[in-house]
Amino acid sequence: MSHTPSDRRPNRLIHESSPYLLQHAYNPVDWRPWGDEAFAAARAEEKPIFLSVGYSACHWCHVMERESFEDPKIADLMNRYFINVKVDREERPDVDQIYMAAVQALTRHGGWPMSVFLTPDLKPFFGGTYYPPTDRGGMPGFPRVLLSVHEAWVERRGKIEEAAAEVTAHINNLSKIPRGAGGLEIGLIDQAAMRLEQAFDRREGGFGSAPKFPHPMDLMLLLRNHYRTNDERSLGMVELTLDKMARGGIYDHLGGGFARYSTDERWLVPHFEKMLYDNALLTSVYLQSYQITNNPERARVARETIEYILNRMTSPDGAFYSTEDADSEGVEGKYYVWTLGEIESILGADRARMFASVYDVSERGNWDGVNILNTPKPIAKAAAELGIEPSELELELARSRELLLKEREKRVPPGKDEKILASWNGLMIGPLAEASRILGEPRYLAAARRAAGFILEKMTDDDGNLFHVFGGGIAKIKGCLDEYAYMIDGLTRLFECGGGIEWLAAAIEFAERMIADFADREDGGFYYTGVNHERLISRQKDVYDNATPASTATAATALIRLGAITGRDDFSSLARGTLFAVQAVMEHASPAAAQSLIALDLELAATRETVVFSGEDDDEFESALDAIHARFDPRRVVAPQRLEDLVKLVELTPLAEGRSAIGGKVTTYICENHVCRSPILGLEALKAEISAPR
Repeated sequence: MSHTPSDRRPNRLIHESSPYLLQHAYNPVDWRPWGDEAFAAARAEEKPIFLSVGYSACHWCHVMERESFEDPKIADLMNRYFINVKVDREERPDVDQIYMAAVQALTRHGGWPMSVFLTPDLKPFFGGTYYPPTDRGGMPGFPRVLLSVHEAWVERRGKIEEAAAEVTAHINNLSKIPRGAGGLEIGLIDQAAMRLEQAFDRREGGFGSAPKFPHPMDLMLLLRNHYRTNDERSLGMVELTLDKMARGGIYDHLGGGFARYSTDERWLVPHFEKMLYDNALLTSVYLQSYQITNNPERARVARETIEYILNRMTSPDGAFYSTEDADSEGVEGKYYVWTLGEIESILGADRARMFASVYDVSERGNWDGVNILNTPKPIAKAAAELGIEPSELELELARSRELLLKEREKRVPPGKDEKILASWNGLMIGPLAEASRILGEPRYLAAARRAAGFILEKMTDDDGNLFHVFGGGIAKIKGCLDEYAYMIDGLTRLFECGGGIEWLAAAIEFAERMIADFADREDGGFYYTGVNHERLISRQKDVYDNATPASTATAATALIRLGAITGRDDFSSLARGTLFAVQAVMEHASPAAAQSLIALDLELAATRETVVFSGEDDDEFESALDAIHARFDPRRVVAPQRLEDLVKLVELTPLAEGRSAIGGKVTTYICENHVCRSPILGLEALKAEISAPR
């Protein structure tokens, strides 16, 4: 980690609010933040820029800092020959997106830390990821890279500038997506499901081999495919994956929540960092699986994941923090792993024997001499081997987990990045609101409302524009497309779960802003940066799912839902045009197009419009919303109506026009395929309607 103020003067990063940048504020490298001051220095001194991009929870970013950026000799080379710029990729996803495309074009791979060399006019000409401090493992040492780039800059600058222009042209061409060959047809989803089945690991769940990522958007697409076709294979792939992940080491069995990914194919050894977006998306998948199967294990994992977010990743003002590090005291995973002796000293011999049998704990360890908690055997099998009832074993394990968690909390915790990103908060608001209904926890709805209120109050300007990041008491950096798309989706779902009419109004305002500032009127879809954003070397489109859903696809999804609720054809038609614009992605790159295919499924299906009017009994109204959301129905949109909001709702959606509660009872109106059924009076009649075979 970086040195402290007592033994070194800070560099220019000391004035930044990003925890990641502040981690480098006492490096001997003369780091500068991304901005005009750094660019002007590069032009004035005719030096190339060394751009280093990472994030606070990135293990190998910390390694490269310790090995190279803390080394005075390496820092001297950097300071002598380059203008050095450090960027937090979570704070500047727009910058990261462009230069990651450059690194992938130059090297055919990418990742973080990202190391890119730029001309003074910000065009990339050479790059890579992690470089060791000396030549090793077939990789050039960072000093050799620095000297080679410097010599090339001095001796062959003209050639370098030509190459940089070619790379930049290539990056600009990436935003031009060819038109698809056919129409928007359901066969695209069938084709994607088939490809997922081909890539599926039938033994351990998930897709592909190590390292193995959760792929939440693919799992949600398969659940939709099961809903549409009753294909048990799609459901089976999801269920096996969710079961294996929840039993593996990627899941925190004591504190809840998921790590970023597994380094092995069986989900045992995680890369221990925890990200808000992973846990938001996986909460949705586990909730949807629970809606379909009523498997209590799915509800338990969703609940524990949410409790992790609320307990460890929520600010005093109610917004959600970004990440927790993989490292603690400079060692990856140290906070999470155990020795058998530690467990015996806390639980006692008998209870430790029982716990160790279930959680794969041994004297030898299951990872580098220590133990990552995981449950390779089902509880019923473990109970049979121990000769006790499963219910008794569950109670004993719950007590043991409680004791171990209390002891773990005495350890030095991983670093936490407490910056607040509007986009990732948007991802969390929706599943949190839905969990309040599916799991019967009203405080989850209250938490979703608090987070949404923070974003609207603290992270928008006077004209209603979203900021990207909040840290150090200030909101800064203009929001990108994912800010708007994720927030529109989250706010719409918060409204649908009975959070209040104000969230629908806010979603509409953000949708109008998103269309005005980001829509590509010529070729369809959306640009990642708005018309008033800082001018970069390229204006990209985000059309491929990565760790988070493609923002273009989420924009389409959100606009389809919002169009169905509000009757706004401008929303619906723009969403349809966006799907046409990314049709080739769905045709040829379906493993990276799950969110687009989810939007396509919603577009091609007839949405089920459900309007619920409260009667005289508020409890009955709340129970009606619980009943509606209890069942998985990905094509349903809901407009809850409390009596006091009737006038406002009629202004925002035609679904409420000419309708009201009848006879003082909660009254539900359901329309589908342009046909409306008779009003459903009362809670019991609604439950009967919902439980009827589909």
